[in-house]
Amino acid sequence: MPAPTSSRYLAVRRRLDPLIAEIAAGALGREAARELPRAEVRRLLELGFGRLRLPVSDGGDGLSFPELAEILIDLGEADSNLPQIFRGHIGFVEGTLRQQEGPARDTWLGRLAAGELVGNAWTETAAALGETGTRLTERGGRLVLNGRKFYSTGSIFADWADVAALSGEQEITVAVRIDQPGVRINDDWDGFGQRLTGTGTIIFEDAFVDAADIIPPSARPPYQTALFQLVLLAVQAGIAAAIDRDTAAEISKRSRAYSHGSAALPREDPLIQSIAGSISATAFTARALVREVAAAVQDAVDLDESPDREAAETASTVAEIRSAQAQVILGSSVTDAATALFGTLGASATRSTNALDRHWRNARTVASHNPVAYKQRIVGDWAINGTRPPFSWRVGDVSTAKGES
Repeated sequence: MPAPTSSRYLAVRRRLDPLIAEIAAGALGREAARELPRAEVRRLLELGFGRLRLPVSDGGDGLSFPELAEILIDLGEADSNLPQIFRGHIGFVEGTLRQQEGPARDTWLGRLAAGELVGNAWTETAAALGETGTRLTERGGRLVLNGRKFYSTGSIFADWADVAALSGEQEITVAVRIDQPGVRINDDWDGFGQRLTGTGTIIFEDAFVDAADIIPPSARPPYQTALFQLVLLAVQAGIAAAIDRDTAAEISKRSRAYSHGSAALPREDPLIQSIAGSISATAFTARALVREVAAAVQDAVDLDESPDREAAETASTVAEIRSAQAQVILGSSVTDAATALFGTLGASATRSTNALDRHWRNARTVASHNPVAYKQRIVGDWAINGTRPPFSWRVGDVSTAKGES
């Protein structure tokens, strides 16, 4: 599938590309200092990054998912933390577009068009499987939220958190303003990769929730999991592109060689060229797979409101399967490419000066989202038996589930 060429896409690229280049130039410094990219997130929002999918009539750019995915890949090449920071926001935008027309939808479209950012707060590390400890209750005539979340990617940079909670016995999601006394966010993400995504703890203590910001379940699209996986796949493709870039750059300027090598200079050595070629092929394949998944997600979007429900369900199934198939391939190939890079440069490549190890760490961390073994089984069951994949799943502690001791 070729790169997008629509006039709206090219206009967005002219607007964003200079900033993406600046982000790339500062990535090593932020990694070394463990400096969260707060300024970079804000500048992206100022240039409309958070409204790329909004229709032009609602103040956005009206990009398709193939167009958005291409930008996410290139942003991921510049700094793989940034597209993941926007993952929850991208999903929230899609949910907003699916809401029924009315004041609540109009309010959110206005907020998103104005550049407000929504982060993620769905997962709890202490919850039992299938349960949540976060509760929305009424107190003194106000709705308040209490709970503790982890893996709250993007929220530390955001204006809002999209929070999974319980209201009585009903599962809901609510949008909560970050800048209020009842919300605390800790930058305590201690993963060895994607260190600057702000994927830490968010605590709600009687945080105020407007009833208008309770998100209806109907707003969650059936292709939501494929969409979230598409963003992670774009991150992986961006990392692969960065590995390809850095491999070529480091080899081309290297003058140190081994006496038992196959050429006077590394860049002329056919063995080194072979490894670099394999890495470049991985980067090419990663981008091609993301384009295919993005096209499948776009098909699901286009058929979502179709009266032909069978066609709509098929499109959502294909999007889910395509995202899983791509995850199976990229989860190993990109980390393998990150390892192969060191086979071209020798021990000096392990020095912290260029932080080349970040590519493996980041790729491995992204690949750990949603275990590949389960995705392989789902794809296999679909291929053999035509079984539809699950479109949602839970993570939790089985030992603390109801009925367990």
